Amino acid sequence: MTDADVLDPHAPTRSVVSFCRALRDEGLSVAVSEVSTYVRALGVVGVSRNEDAYWAGRAILIRRPEDVEVYDRVFRSYFGWDEAEDPEYLDLSPVTRLRLSPEQADAIEGEEGDAALRYSAVEVLRDKDFAACTPEELAEALEVIRTLPVTTVLRPSHRWRGSRRGDRPDIRSTVRRSMRQGGEIAALERMRRVPRVRRLVLVCDVSGSMEPYARALLRFAHVLVAGRTSVEAFALGTRLTRLTRQLSSRDPDAAMAQAAAAVRDWSGGTRLGEGLREFNDRFGVTGMGRGAQVVVLSDGWDRGDPAELGAQMARLHRVAHLVVWVNPLKASPDYEPLAQGMAAALPHVDRFLPGHNVASLEALLEVLAA
Repeated sequence: MTDADVLDPHAPTRSVVSFCRALRDEGLSVAVSEVSTYVRALGVVGVSRNEDAYWAGRAILIRRPEDVEVYDRVFRSYFGWDEAEDPEYLDLSPVTRLRLSPEQADAIEGEEGDAALRYSAVEVLRDKDFAACTPEELAEALEVIRTLPVTTVLRPSHRWRGSRRGDRPDIRSTVRRSMRQGGEIAALERMRRVPRVRRLVLVCDVSGSMEPYARALLRFAHVLVAGRTSVEAFALGTRLTRLTRQLSSRDPDAAMAQAAAAVRDWSGGTRLGEGLREFNDRFGVTGMGRGAQVVVLSDGWDRGDPAELGAQMARLHRVAHLVVWVNPLKASPDYEPLAQGMAAALPHVDRFLPGHNVASLEALLEVLAA
């Protein structure tokens, strides 16, 4: 690898954005936050050496070992370095030592009793149940949640504005323009609908049965509230607590601390029906839920009247654009929605999804984006 410049020193950000767009075209998932991190990293290591730019990008943009080949090919074609000058590929995957039994050690060559197990920590945490994580693993999983891509969903509004490629003729503008040209209509003006951001509403169960998952799901809510407009968040236990203001802080630790202070019934009982009735009466049916995507994050265990929960879910379903129920227990192959509350709510749910790990939250984002 040569020391020739690989980036435009006058516009490194533009070069990085173009390179990351080329990676996405090849099927790699590159989040906007990772592009920003790559730009900052190049500001530290400099842009004068191919090798520095290569390893900085590989460390930041690559999550899976199988993506390295694609990254190498795109980097080579985009920055034009000679394949014969490739760096010696280093195996930078984390290594942990496992103590084996004497029987296992006899079957392995090398040092007695030790084996090197290579793994991707991020990949393991993506698929590990939040309830099975150690405190250290949960903290790392929360950091992974912060990197999830947030997509803004648009919907057509009732407003129209002029557009050359509009799908509807604008008679008023056409006539007004013809008056300035002596009454001759030289061209037909057109207009299109003005898109608006579709509102997203998150209702997170913080009762005792959701304790292993509530912290991770609230961090997920913080990512959406802080990273996107028109997002509302609520906590639901024995009462309904609006958390949009608390979770709006860009500092995740401050946001979580403020949310915890605001929720007075954390790890208490569950009255989903009463809480949803309050939401419908105060917020949902009166405006916030109309045409919105509503996500209920709960295991469905309810101490209240299941008929009340079913009735309130029906009210919400009539006004919402999409109702998604995310249940961490659904991840189990043997799970059946036998709880009375869950059984009462399901007929009024458009999508029923698991929510037990990072990968399931990524799948939820894909459903919302679609």
